[in-house]
Amino acid sequence: MNEERKQQQIYQILAGSIRKILERESLDFSRLQEIRLRVGKPLLVICENTERILPGEDGAPYLVTKEEIRETMDYISRYSLYAYETELRQGFLTIEGGHRIGVSGKVIVEGNKIKNMQYISSVNIRAAHEVIGCADPVMRYITKNREVCHTLIISPPCCGKTTLIRDMIRQISDGNAYVKGCTVGVVDERSELGGCYLGIAQNDIGMRTDILDCCPKAEGMILLIRSMAPRVLAIDEIGGEEEIRALEYAMHCGCKLIASVHGSDLEEISERPGVKELIEQRRFERYIVLDHEGKPGTVRGIYDERGIRLCGK
Repeated sequence: MNEERKQQQIYQILAGSIRKILERESLDFSRLQEIRLRVGKPLLVICENTERILPGEDGAPYLVTKEEIRETMDYISRYSLYAYETELRQGFLTIEGGHRIGVSGKVIVEGNKIKNMQYISSVNIRAAHEVIGCADPVMRYITKNREVCHTLIISPPCCGKTTLIRDMIRQISDGNAYVKGCTVGVVDERSELGGCYLGIAQNDIGMRTDILDCCPKAEGMILLIRSMAPRVLAIDEIGGEEEIRALEYAMHCGCKLIASVHGSDLEEISERPGVKELIEQRRFERYIVLDHEGKPGTVRGIYDERGIRLCGK
């Protein structure tokens, strides 16, 4: 994404006083990860995993006000938070460009389910980042005879698994020297893969990709199989029993799976119920383990269905 365009998309949703502080700091938007606003607390930005407390004109940490949070939410929702009730129920909104806005405040519960959120006191603006080509080193290992292998990405938090999956989806959808381009179905429960805005993916996820935005993974997998007949299904962060069952159903229907799970290595996740059975039955043909050391997306090792290392440290 053009960094100037990214800057414009983020600046236009910020309260004027907050925007002036950021402009004065001359932030590098290619490195920006988050902007955090909390009522009565310092204004924070995170760039390349390094946190900075931004100062006001007097040099002291700038404290965000309730009015600035309200003004920012007005810009984000175009003065109609009610229209975004469904998204707020999940704790975040997605704006043009695929940038995610996480919110917290008073939760309204109805019938033991979250209905809405009001009196918002914290806003976390997460800048969207695409790394086109970051999946290049793994594509030769997750394909066989130009077809995709069932692949599970194992990664600790904040190690670039979502960025990696996104580029894998793009390459599988468009096709390249390792894989013939094919239809990919994406279940994007948290709007992280496609970064959809008004139902349209803001990230490049390929020309043959169909996406279900803000849809529960288990239901979404079955819905896509029935409606869009994907050759490959991609989901981020599996874990629940329903998701495991839906994943098995997809495999039985002939879909190839690209999925991820939080964990440090193959041994750790092989002890988890549900995932353990998939590993023992050798359902996944490839395992990609990401490293928490080095830059996001660093591959520690790639393994086959028997746990034999194909490449890595």
